[in-house]
Amino acid sequence: MDEQNLEAIMGLIMYGGNAKSDAMEAIAAAKEGNFELADQKIADAEASLVEAHHSQTGLLTQEAQGNHMTVTLLTVHSQDHLMTSIAFTDLAKEIIDIYRRMSNE
Repeated sequence: MDEQNLEAIMGLIMYGGNAKSDAMEAIAAAKEGNFELADQKIADAEASLVEAHHSQTGLLTQEAQGNHMTVTLLTVHSQDHLMTSIAFTDLAKEIIDIYRRMSNE
């Protein structure tokens, strides 16, 4: 695996992990009634997901250009990390919305 692909894969793992952590912190903030912080943490999670997508796009572009890479367990792990983080962030938004509605009752 070349250096560029390794950097992209590690970017997926790092940014995906950051997004999941921020989403979890957003839920915790909403649970405490701090919706301003919850919204900021969701924005941070989404920013990390954008960065992860940039890493993924680099890999996909190389593939589309015919530069096939060997798929390793690390590659699969990075994709899994990204998809889990996307799902977790989406779910966090829904949970925050529930807490927000409960606080308005």
